[in-house]
Amino acid sequence: MKIIQRCWLTFCFFLLYAPILFLVVYSFNSGETMQTFEGFSWAHYQELWQDTRLLQIVLGTLVLALSSSLIATAIGTIGALAIYRTPRKLVKQSLLGLNNVLLVSPDVIIGASFLILMTALGLKLGFFTVLLAHVAFSIPIVVLMVLPKLQEMNHDLVLAAQDLGATPTEVLTKVTLPVISPGILAGFFMALTYSLDDFAVTFFVTGNGFSTLAVEVYSRARRGVSLEINALSTLMLFVAFILVLGYYVYGQRKKGQKPSKLKEKVK
Repeated sequence: MKIIQRCWLTFCFFLLYAPILFLVVYSFNSGETMQTFEGFSWAHYQELWQDTRLLQIVLGTLVLALSSSLIATAIGTIGALAIYRTPRKLVKQSLLGLNNVLLVSPDVIIGASFLILMTALGLKLGFFTVLLAHVAFSIPIVVLMVLPKLQEMNHDLVLAAQDLGATPTEVLTKVTLPVISPGILAGFFMALTYSLDDFAVTFFVTGNGFSTLAVEVYSRARRGVSLEINALSTLMLFVAFILVLGYYVYGQRKKGQKPSKLKEKVK
């Protein structure tokens, strides 16, 4: 049974990572297509650094993702606090249901809805409209990440702070927010990931003056897959790997520090 489970797990990982490995290998291909590997070369990476338009799009995509994630995290955290503090159960469940509708709705429907709304408002399609759309679909994600942390929080901490004379602002900033900070960070990074990856909604609300990396890759792929995209994808995978590795090392160090702190307290 264990052999079957291991084989199935290996097969699943192969399906997940084989296309990525294929993409990385052909980023070093001296040829111009992904049909045959003609030899090792850094040519496509050199082309990437010379493609100023693509680099500007990457920078614009990062700025968009960071901006929308920060705004959505702030609004989503406030929304989660509002839902958590709603006394009526029916109202709370209704708000949660409305929040979850955007999570399960197809991206095409959301994108078309934003396009109709922004056209009716007379907004010029570009960076601002894409930013509004990304903030809108990221807020429910943040709410979903923050709300469980609020529900897990020990309410006695809030009561103790109030008994000691803390103002509502001090309770929020010194008790509630530090306790739910893991959920806030999780919501921020989830929103950042969704913003970087999104294509369908962005495709509807972007204009001629602004484009994201996903839309640019799609438009270039229609003219034929360029190995320059492989080179860019490889660099982004490398950065993601370094970030994940750094987070893992940081987590392991934190775990190692806890026993040592306990020993010091015992002494």
